[in-house]
Amino acid sequence: MSLTNQWFLRARLRTRHLLLLSAIGEKGNIRRAAEMLNTSQPAASRLLGELEEIIGAELFERHARGVRANWYGEALIRHSRNALSSLTEAAAEIEALKAGRTGQVNVGSIAGPAGDLVPRAVMRVALDYPLVRVQVVVDTSARLAQLLGEGKIDIMVGRLPAQQDHSSFTFERLGEETACAVARPGHPLLGSRDLDLSQLAEASWIVPPVGTALRQQFELMFRESRLTCPNRLVETVSPMVATKLLGQTDFFAVMPRDVAEYFAGCGLVAELPIRLPCRMDPFGVITRKGWLLSPAAQLMCETLEDESVHAQRVRQTAVSI
Repeated sequence: MSLTNQWFLRARLRTRHLLLLSAIGEKGNIRRAAEMLNTSQPAASRLLGELEEIIGAELFERHARGVRANWYGEALIRHSRNALSSLTEAAAEIEALKAGRTGQVNVGSIAGPAGDLVPRAVMRVALDYPLVRVQVVVDTSARLAQLLGEGKIDIMVGRLPAQQDHSSFTFERLGEETACAVARPGHPLLGSRDLDLSQLAEASWIVPPVGTALRQQFELMFRESRLTCPNRLVETVSPMVATKLLGQTDFFAVMPRDVAEYFAGCGLVAELPIRLPCRMDPFGVITRKGWLLSPAAQLMCETLEDESVHAQRVRQTAVSI
C-alpha cells in the first residue's frame, strides 16, 4: 500500500492526537490529561474534538467526574499506545546504535521457566553478545499477555490465558511444566511414607494467585479426588516470598518443579514425598502476530528455543541411563 493511500495520513492523524488519547485513557479526565501533557484544558478539548471529527464518531462518554472511553475510544487508545510504544522503541534503538550497543530485548516469563530455562538463555546471550541489553519481568501469564499486547515486553515465555484473544499472538512450544509440593527443611511430614491428598487438604498453603494455570490445577486435583480445597491460603506470585514464609511456618507451597529444585538446592525448601497430579498446558515463546521483532528479540527467541531443545536432550539422556 502506498503512503498516500494509508488511512492515518488521509485522516491527518498526528502524534499529539495519540498522546492525548493515551493520557485521557490513563487519567479518565481531560483536565488531568492536559496537565500530564503540559497543555491547557481548552487546547486538549479542541484537540479531542478535532480527533472525533477525523474519526467520525464520539470516543468518550462524558460524566460528572470526567470521561470514559466507549468502544471506539478503547480501540483507538489501545492502538495509539501500541504506536507510541513502537516509536519509543525506535528512538531507544537509534540511541543504542549511537552508543555502540546492539539493542535491547524485554522478556516476560512465568515463574517455572524463570527458574531455569530463561536464565540459561539470558546467560548465553550475555556471554555471546555482551552489548545486547536484556530485561526480564516475572509475572503471571495474564499480566504478561497484557504487557505484550501493550508493547511493553517483546517476548513472553508462558501460556496465553483461555480468555485471551489468541488470534493476535504467535506461539512456539518450548516445553512442559510439572509441579510439586514443598515445605521447610525439617518439616515433620517430610519423612512420611503414606502422605496423601486428604492430609494436604487440611493444611495451610502458599499458592499462586487465582486465574493462574498452576492455581487452577492445584484446586482441580482436590476436586477430582472429591476433597474440599484447602481454605487457609496465602497467595503470591513471588517464589522468594513463598520460601521466606515457608521458612517461618509449617505451611506447604505448590511450585513449578524447576523453581522448587533450585530452592531445594539452596537448602531453603524440601519436596514433600507425594506426586501431585498437577500438569499444566505446554508453555512457549509468545510474540505479537505481525510485529517485526528487533534483532535482539529475534536472537533471544532463537536462544530460548535452542536451550529448550538442549534441556530435552539432557532429560532424555538421563532417563535412558
